[in-house]
Amino acid sequence: MTKGERSLLLYLETRAVDHAGKVDCQHMNGEDFKIAEQWNERGFLFFRRRKACLFVDAVGTAQALTHVVKLSDAAWETVALLRCGKAERTTVAEKEAANR
Repeated sequence: MTKGERSLLLYLETRAVDHAGKVDCQHMNGEDFKIAEQWNERGFLFFRRRKACLFVDAVGTAQALTHVVKLSDAAWETVALLRCGKAERTTVAEKEAANR
C-alpha cells in the first residue's frame, strides 16, 4: 500500500467512525477518488455518491458531503495495523526526543 493509499484509508476510516460514513470530498483529490473507486470495485470498501449535501458545521466550515463510505472487514483489519504502526512510530519518536 502506498503512502497516499494509507493516508486515504485512514481518512475514510475517520469519516466512517466520526461522521456516520459521510465523506467531505473537499479533502480528496482525483487520485483519491480513483483509488476509492478501485477499492469499491474490489469490495475492500463501499464508496458511493449520495445526494449532494452542503453542511455547515458549528464553527461555520462548509463540508461537501457528496459521498458515503463503509469499510469491509479487510479494510478494518488494515486500518488497525496502520494505527498500531503509527502508535509505535510515535512512541519511538517521543522516547528518542526525551533522550536528547
